[in-house]
Amino acid sequence: MLGWILWIIVGGILGWLASLIMRTNAQQGLLLNIVVGIVGAILAGWLISPLLGIEAAGPNNFSIGGLLVALVGALILLAIVNLFTRRSVR
Repeated sequence: MLGWILWIIVGGILGWLASLIMRTNAQQGLLLNIVVGIVGAILAGWLISPLLGIEAAGPNNFSIGGLLVALVGALILLAIVNLFTRRSVR
């Protein structure tokens, strides 16, 4: 149970960092930051981790490489959302 709580907290932090990097933080709230962080981490773990040979971050696995891959996934997810909502990627 503690792993999932930590996963939500780290997902929120990664989503917040991604929103700061993509300059979308003013439009997002805490819940959307958490969703972007977790969904971005899942997508990155599924797509990017096998390509780079880095183990994906998960509830029981918090490595620096895995967290960086999760951040990249959150950034990619925000770029895709921006593409459809604003018609441009920042």
